[in-house]
Amino acid sequence: MTTTPETPSRRPPAPDGRTTGKAVHDAVEDALKSPAGDPIPHPALDVEPEAARGEQGGLDRIVFGVSAAVALAFLAWGMISTSSLSSASGDALGWVMGNAGWLFVLTSSSFVVFVIWLAASRYGTIPLGRDDEEPEFRTVSWIAMMFSAGMGIGLMFYGVAEPISHLTTPPPGTGEAGNPDAVQNAMATTLFHWTLHPWALYAVVGLAIAYGVYRKGRLQLISSAFEPLLGKRANGGLGKLIDIFAIFATLFGSATSLGLGALQIRTGLEIVAGIGTTGNAVLIGIIAVLTAAFVVSAVSGVARGIQWLSNTNMVLAVLLALFLFVVGPSVFMLDLLPTSIGSYVQTLPEMSARTGAEGAETQEWLESWTVFYWAWWLSWTPFVGMFIARISRGRTIRQFVTGVLVVPSLVSVVWFCVLGGAAMDLQLNGTDIAGATGLESRLFTTLESFPLATATSILVMVLVSIFFVSGADAASIVMGTLSQKGTQEPSRPNVVFWGVATGASAAVMLLVGGPDALSGLQTITIVAALPFVVVMVGLAVALVKDLRKDPLMVRRRYAEEAVSQAVIAGVTEHGDDFALSVECGTGKNGNDDTRA
Repeated sequence: MTTTPETPSRRPPAPDGRTTGKAVHDAVEDALKSPAGDPIPHPALDVEPEAARGEQGGLDRIVFGVSAAVALAFLAWGMISTSSLSSASGDALGWVMGNAGWLFVLTSSSFVVFVIWLAASRYGTIPLGRDDEEPEFRTVSWIAMMFSAGMGIGLMFYGVAEPISHLTTPPPGTGEAGNPDAVQNAMATTLFHWTLHPWALYAVVGLAIAYGVYRKGRLQLISSAFEPLLGKRANGGLGKLIDIFAIFATLFGSATSLGLGALQIRTGLEIVAGIGTTGNAVLIGIIAVLTAAFVVSAVSGVARGIQWLSNTNMVLAVLLALFLFVVGPSVFMLDLLPTSIGSYVQTLPEMSARTGAEGAETQEWLESWTVFYWAWWLSWTPFVGMFIARISRGRTIRQFVTGVLVVPSLVSVVWFCVLGGAAMDLQLNGTDIAGATGLESRLFTTLESFPLATATSILVMVLVSIFFVSGADAASIVMGTLSQKGTQEPSRPNVVFWGVATGASAAVMLLVGGPDALSGLQTITIVAALPFVVVMVGLAVALVKDLRKDPLMVRRRYAEEAVSQAVIAGVTEHGDDFALSVECGTGKNGNDDTRA
């Protein structure tokens, strides 16, 4: 009996009267039909992905026009009437937290389960490329690039600030300040915000983009990943709306990072230069100077220079951590590693289920920490997702998920145990790190307790400045790609516009917060990220629908059905004497012919 596939309509009937393989045929029947009548490959075959469909590279006037108009309107509102924007964003935040806070909490944890399920399931063997395609980058290089994606302004800002905050003001339900479990609860909460959850969000977008571009030959757009759900509408108005939401998420998420960077640089200047407390004018000046630096880099085409600076920044960040490990409480930091990981695993279910239903105090805490983080990570998914998709061609889904979840998470664990450990040891031994004015001051206050304080403080400002410029560069390229029909090289004017818009948005968001500039960043980030939560859910559904029709999965279903029917036929004809064997030889046409 030959296993060479036959035309479905010519399959012989099975002993029980059913059509052999009919269940599989029905499952892929839609994929075999072409409305235009053109021949299309059988869905069980691995074919060369077609070039990205549709016109690529030209400016999408609708996506760019709507996004730019709304961004400019936001900037104008913030500059003309900061107080009314502050009031409106506060009201919007109240509504979001009261009605949709649970959505951020539920979906973020669900995505962790989702990507782990994908990796462990039969879909884990599907490659992000052709069946026979090798990974584009060696594993060591891939891991190194994943490491660089795990570093940024956020780790610089919160490396000391978050562990100290949770140590001195424990999260709701974890006891009073100074309780015996305060250190491990502080580290567990910090790791909850910086390890599996954010990278699971990035993995969903990265998988959807990488699979669509390298396996299906689609455009590098968020909307293109919705083709399994929306069909042609993914390239129409609904698809454009999805890309607009992605641009808004990237704009405000990136602006938040730039705002945090500006706050930290201002604090460093106040301490190192001894100029005392400064106001918002200095913040705006810092943002203006660094945005100008980004514009110069963009128009001069020094992409290699920015890449070199980014790599240098990664090395400098490692050197900073090594310095603190050597001169700081090394043993305490090493002790924190297993303690933090164990506490994180133990308390993960409880932390994942924490919502505003536990009371006003918990809701206020979530607004400042967990929900803010989930919104921030959601808004970063287009940028980070595209980056990790770009470097993961040829990897299987299982390799992708393992690398994306594990490598950056381990980086975060080490980073917080070193910086946070140094600060917590000082706090526990009488140095008031938590008393520093503003979260942005705590890293500098920590550095003052160790040798070379001025040099390391300057190093921190240099690190944050380069992260600012390279981050604005990367985010604006993503927004340019989304507004320019998926091109990998958007035009310079487009990139410059989004870079300037990001810097200006950061300034407005800081002003909205008034004296507490950080609150303005947090408020607008949460509000702006809400629509993208729905996009992310749809993205996950579309990805699963895509994977179910993947050629690898279709072949597996055909093979299972063929073997099943062969066994039924063999037992019917030969009883217990039936055996199934496979022989490889040369068929009549000279091709390999497999016979069972």
